[in-house]
Amino acid sequence: MPEAVIVSAARSPIGRAYKGSLREMRPDDLAAQMVDAALSAVPELDRTLVEDLVMGCAQPAGEQGYNIGRMVAMRLGLDGVPGTTVHRYCASSLQATRMEMHAIRAGEGDVFVAAGVETVSRFQHGKADGMPDTRNPLYAEAAERAAAKALAREPWVDPRSLGELPDVYLAMGETAENVARHCNVSREAQDEYAVRSQNLAEAAAQRGFWKTDITPVTLADGTVVDSDDGPRAGVTLEKVASMAPVFHPEGTVTAANCCPLNDGAAALVIMSDTRAAELGITPLARVVSTGVSALSPEIMGLGPVEASRQAIARAGLSVGDVDLVEMNEAFAAQVLPCIDQLGLDLDRVNVNGGAIALGHPFGSTGARMATTLIHGLQERDAQFGLETMCAAGGQGMAMGLERLKIGRAHV
Repeated sequence: MPEAVIVSAARSPIGRAYKGSLREMRPDDLAAQMVDAALSAVPELDRTLVEDLVMGCAQPAGEQGYNIGRMVAMRLGLDGVPGTTVHRYCASSLQATRMEMHAIRAGEGDVFVAAGVETVSRFQHGKADGMPDTRNPLYAEAAERAAAKALAREPWVDPRSLGELPDVYLAMGETAENVARHCNVSREAQDEYAVRSQNLAEAAAQRGFWKTDITPVTLADGTVVDSDDGPRAGVTLEKVASMAPVFHPEGTVTAANCCPLNDGAAALVIMSDTRAAELGITPLARVVSTGVSALSPEIMGLGPVEASRQAIARAGLSVGDVDLVEMNEAFAAQVLPCIDQLGLDLDRVNVNGGAIALGHPFGSTGARMATTLIHGLQERDAQFGLETMCAAGGQGMAMGLERLKIGRAHV
């Protein structure tokens, strides 16, 4: 059975939504630059031989609509390359990678691009902007119940155990508050973790890690953007602790201990190991295994736990065998119990900071984290890595990678 290997990767800088460095870029233009960079990193490959371009996107509407996967292929002049768009919220581009791994293992192709994009700055909101309300009124009562429980600061109880529907449309910040109460995650612990993320991202910048990890983006006016907007220097616990809660006056989730809204794109070139060998391409990493899981959408932040267990077990490994973990930091409130329930060594998790510092452009995060994980394994001369995240709607996803080459993962 052929193995799926990543032969190149490119991720853009991450811009802050609405006011950041990438706010004027269309998502298809941004994604096209990353796909082009990833393909350019493997000149041995005739890019017209790509058999499918799978684009992850969490909001495939507006400028991100009309099957943006195919639009990016066309944008690059690859008229003969099919394209599709997949949607698993925050895990969308990880899902793209998983699908391509499955196709390769099934013998249904040898050359693919897994990419992702999200430009929140370009979102349209409300019916007046042509974005219809998607809420099923069947869940209206569940939403009222969830809101009342949140207001009363009641501990989370599985609504299914009470014969009730869960609030599938619950705001992500409210789900984090549910997890914090359900798992007894204190405000202090969340703030300490947020400071850790920012400080590690700053340290990574000082030693040049992000220069390796980031593929610069050229704006329409010729300006080159080569760094993330989010990381802040000198972040202290005192400053983070002064932030007010966002979702409830007595809550614990603040703008400082969760990820911001962002713009960004990333792309991976994925091939069968046999085709890579035929072309003389040395792979960067092997996709070892994946996992996907589901739980109540009201505590979606715990999704990484079961998905990670699946991916680790399918790889024939134990938690102790995993050298580095990239866990998406949607909220410190959910990362901390996931680390605890998985029995992970904190010193191996998000060693260069995570989404609290860097940002989380939903559809691109899976491919972005894979890029960062490959570089992290290279920097530490390590072998096995795990990427994992929660996803809206009550899901978790994970992927195990084995590093195969020392070197840069993009041009």
